[in-house]
Amino acid sequence: MNPIDAFVDAFGLAQQWLFEQAVQPAMYALGMGNLLEDAFDATGWLLAGLLQILVMVTLLRALELWRPAEPLTDRAAVRVDMLYTFIHRLGLFRVLLFFTLQPLWDNGFGWLRLHGFPTFHLDNLWPGVTDVGWVSFLLYLLLFDLVGYALHRAQHEFDWWWQLHAVHHSQRQMTLWSDNRNHLLDDLIHDSVFVLVGLVVGIPPGQFVALVVISQLVESLSHANVRLGFGRWGDRLLVSPRFHRVHHAIGIGHESHGAGTLGGHNFAVLFPVWDLLFRTAAFDRPIEPTGIRDQLPQEGGRDYGRGFWAQQWLGLQRLAGRR
Repeated sequence: MNPIDAFVDAFGLAQQWLFEQAVQPAMYALGMGNLLEDAFDATGWLLAGLLQILVMVTLLRALELWRPAEPLTDRAAVRVDMLYTFIHRLGLFRVLLFFTLQPLWDNGFGWLRLHGFPTFHLDNLWPGVTDVGWVSFLLYLLLFDLVGYALHRAQHEFDWWWQLHAVHHSQRQMTLWSDNRNHLLDDLIHDSVFVLVGLVVGIPPGQFVALVVISQLVESLSHANVRLGFGRWGDRLLVSPRFHRVHHAIGIGHESHGAGTLGGHNFAVLFPVWDLLFRTAAFDRPIEPTGIRDQLPQEGGRDYGRGFWAQQWLGLQRLAGRR
């Protein structure tokens, strides 16, 4: 059995155990037995989030203590990022999606299939080869990483979307918790595209969970407050903390062709090959302060909010053109 299939099987057994021992009894006690199937899926995301947080507070935190990129001086800002992480990694945001957009997606795709819309499975692209679990998983990983790169470019290219995505870049104290620091509307758009792509290409649920877990852990590492690169060739194979910190650097990562012009460098989520292919890569730059230019006192000191709700509200005001 290949490692991907082994992980999916082991994860499924753990999900079943957690569901039967804790979630199912609680659902019956609350009179919500009609939602058991959905609760089982939610248990999977909860388990995936718990595993990620375990890796984050042990391995990734050890890396930050070993060789920090900068002194940690704003612990209050880090605590807000931790709140974002718990909301997303423990499945609370996905519960929101379930009660808002999931019925629309299911009804829409059900209608398309009822009217003869063909179901495309990436696994069938190369019969005999894509039947191998790790090969099909790698294809899905590359596909979703390309989608992630394209969405990230769009977040920086379109002014209206940047007003939401700026919440992510406004963190001046970037740590392993900063990946999920996003405006909820920004995440709603972003995650909706990923779910729709997953439905179109027919990725198996177990592989989709594994893909999300791997991607999010690499993203947590790339945001970590650690002075770490993977070397000349390694940085071109996998996004490192040094590579991604350039993307967050003031006046470099989210600007191009002069101050205040949207654009930037190093948009890749997992694989820098997309930045190399589309000529947005910037290697070998020194460690520089992170944030947004207009946050600086000499540039006006724009307020992006200190707390969770302030950041969400100010993002909506920027989107409406009122800030």
